[in-house]
Amino acid sequence: MRRAVLAAASTSALVVLLLTLKPHQMATPVGGAAPPTGTSPAPTGPASPGGGSQPGTGTYTGDPVPTQYGTVQVAATVKAGKLTAVKVIQVPSGNGRDQQIAAYAVPRLTKEALASHSAHIDAVSGASYTSQGYIQSLQSALDRAGV
Repeated sequence: MRRAVLAAASTSALVVLLLTLKPHQMATPVGGAAPPTGTSPAPTGPASPGGGSQPGTGTYTGDPVPTQYGTVQVAATVKAGKLTAVKVIQVPSGNGRDQQIAAYAVPRLTKEALASHSAHIDAVSGASYTSQGYIQSLQSALDRAGV
């Protein structure tokens, strides 16, 4: 009988603890975020031809994406509708840990993006905020390119 009471009390305590946890949510800007000074979300290369269905060729700057640890922004180079290069414009770098995470995650994200020629890539474990910002910024650049 004692074991049953102890098990019920332990289970109840565990359920209460689990219910008090807050769900993990993406950080959102308060009051709207303006692009950082000196950056432009507009395409930096030529747009696709006016009447053709051919995707654009050139370099397109993605939107700056604010994350919990800082802003992430990339530029995508597209040639004949295929992603050929990704240049990182901005990543979180407020402290040594942010720099370490970015140095670890960005090359992996870039490698995956170039292999898949899209922003449909997996996040890097341990760098989920940076990964999500990278993916969103890359997708906005590819949208501008018409890819």
